[in-house]
Amino acid sequence: MRKTLLSMVQSILSDMDSEPVNSISDSIEAQQIASILEDTFYNIIAGKDIPEHKKLISLTSLSNNAKPTHFEYPTDTKEIISVRYNVTETAGAYEWREIEYVEPLTFIDRMPRLVTGFISVVEPVSSITLVIANDTMPTYYTSFDDLHIVMNAYDATVETILQASKTRAYGTVYPTFTIADSFTPDLDDTMLPYLLAEAKSVCQSMFKGGSDPKVEQAARRLKNRIQDNLYKTKQHPKRPHYGRQ
Repeated sequence: MRKTLLSMVQSILSDMDSEPVNSISDSIEAQQIASILEDTFYNIIAGKDIPEHKKLISLTSLSNNAKPTHFEYPTDTKEIISVRYNVTETAGAYEWREIEYVEPLTFIDRMPRLVTGFISVVEPVSSITLVIANDTMPTYYTSFDDLHIVMNAYDATVETILQASKTRAYGTVYPTFTIADSFTPDLDDTMLPYLLAEAKSVCQSMFKGGSDPKVEQAARRLKNRIQDNLYKTKQHPKRPHYGRQ
């Protein structure tokens, strides 16, 4: 059921009784439809938790000795679900510790007074001084600006800064959409019909002065159905989750 962008553009052109094309570049209308498919794609993935967009991620280190526990969220990150760090002191070995997420004010409240075993770090956005342990591996982290991750500690006897290569985060990323004939949107077979139905509805409204009731009905039906069929493996019912990890 996988469809290329060209095949979806051709399907929409056919439904609108427009001129057929062999390539998206053959007509302005085909290019406009491809752009609508792109916008619809991002509208869908922004509002839904789509399993195929989850992956293991390495955080991006600031590579700054003055901010040894600072990382940046990788490009196109939608959400970080969990963060682990390799806390072993043995080269070539692995001991992944889950690093707990805490709210920014909790992070501040946990900071001790500046004594032996700690350093002061100036937070880059707010210019607030943070107290960071330099004699132990990290156990928790926060984000003050939703751009940077700050961990509470590093072991200066092991490394001068926390290493991106020793992080293992799990989260959701925004996939890339490319306007090309052979491009296939990164959605599974359950979601692709919904993308096509929503894009058809938009195109009918924009180019034909009104949407087709049958297309609207199909889009609504698919929208209601896909949430229960996102995962290929049966998922246990999820309890409400409050707070960010």
